[in-house]
Amino acid sequence: MERLMIKNILYGGSPGQKVSVCGWVRTKRESKGFAFIALNDGSTQELLQLVVPGASPAFRELPQCNTGAAIRAEGVLKESPGKGQKLEVEVSGIEVFGGADPAAYPLQKKGHTLEFLREIGHLRSRTNTFGAVFRLRNILAAAVHEFFQDRGFVWVHTPIITAGDCEGAGELFTVTGLDFGKLPRNNGGNVDFSQDFFGKRTFLTVSGQLEAEFLAMSLGNVYTFGPTFRAENSNTSRHLSEFWMVEPEMAFADLKDDMSLAEDFLKFLCRRALERGEHELSFLEAQYKRTSLDELRTLSEAPFSRITYTAAVAELEKAKEKFDFPVEWGLDLQSEHERYLTDTVFRGPVIVTDYPKEIKAFYMKLNPDEKTVAAMDVLAPKIGEIIGGSQREERLDVLEARMRQAGVPGEGLQWYLDLRRFGSAPHAGFGLGFERLVQYITGMANIRDVIPCPRAPQTIGF
Repeated sequence: MERLMIKNILYGGSPGQKVSVCGWVRTKRESKGFAFIALNDGSTQELLQLVVPGASPAFRELPQCNTGAAIRAEGVLKESPGKGQKLEVEVSGIEVFGGADPAAYPLQKKGHTLEFLREIGHLRSRTNTFGAVFRLRNILAAAVHEFFQDRGFVWVHTPIITAGDCEGAGELFTVTGLDFGKLPRNNGGNVDFSQDFFGKRTFLTVSGQLEAEFLAMSLGNVYTFGPTFRAENSNTSRHLSEFWMVEPEMAFADLKDDMSLAEDFLKFLCRRALERGEHELSFLEAQYKRTSLDELRTLSEAPFSRITYTAAVAELEKAKEKFDFPVEWGLDLQSEHERYLTDTVFRGPVIVTDYPKEIKAFYMKLNPDEKTVAAMDVLAPKIGEIIGGSQREERLDVLEARMRQAGVPGEGLQWYLDLRRFGSAPHAGFGLGFERLVQYITGMANIRDVIPCPRAPQTIGF
């Protein structure tokens, strides 16, 4: 008999239907000649109840059907008299694939802290919480492609190994094939990377943006969606060393186009999460009481507020709230400032534009005032910045001057300057940290709880 997913049984099954189902035992109990097993196979938030009559041959397999065991059950669907479930399976046969020692299995029928579950990351996806989070992550990942494909964007695959630092922060992981026991040295005593695999020093990428720009200059509208890396020694609940980025790039577009795309994108993702992950969202809302369905509905429908960086600083300067970090024109906004703008001033998402050029990347277009750049950050309630983007500087002379001011060497980026020499055009794009998005949608407090295998300083267990 062909195996059916629990999700399909619960939402499409009918009484009298013969079924075969596989999954992992959540709980088992015996009562008056019957045994009851709660089974989950990862396809849905709900559990399927298996009823094993004492007269059934399957009853003999019960000693092995402990919490955590992997089993197959066959039987007939019945209307369930229990609350919260319409159907259950009256079991005629059980096959145990892999048992679980009840004394050693770490996931028992009790509450577990998220900190404890991080220590057993290879098992935590079997819990209700992480099953919900990872199914929502899947829904959102599919929605990313749906949004851009429906709008004619081309999905491009930018490199993971790179010779450049897109962000200019210097927080990169080095990729090398050199023998650490016999490192070649140059005359200055430094490692001679000319003898390395690629003939120069190379890194894991922090962004695919620069490569996406040259692809946009031929394909029109493109987007990347892949892993990126940052060697920032930060052990906070907001940072990962390996994370996924969504980066669209549009030819013949300005900052207004960029803001409109970012707003439409976030609203679309919220709608898809609500439509396809309502059960998971409801569970997480009840469990952790952080991001509510009502908040997501509001974000998916209401227009985003917009304010310049200069006006935002003025709002923060007159705030009665005391901030830990100073507020001053020319300083970057901190998370507490961003949350004050979204949660107190605008009570919803806001897009901040036109930041001082000194605190933004060299490739952002210089505004006519020559003090600010055509940049934008989308701030979401409770979490702060969720998207950062800009119109790119398409003027060769201005870009070269900005690179000199920022101390960005021209060697290695001549190809990037060529885009301004040969058919330059206005273009714009943004980056969305996918884990930050999943964190906002799910309401999880720690970003390490929205990716299956978190990578952070001193954290690489599997």
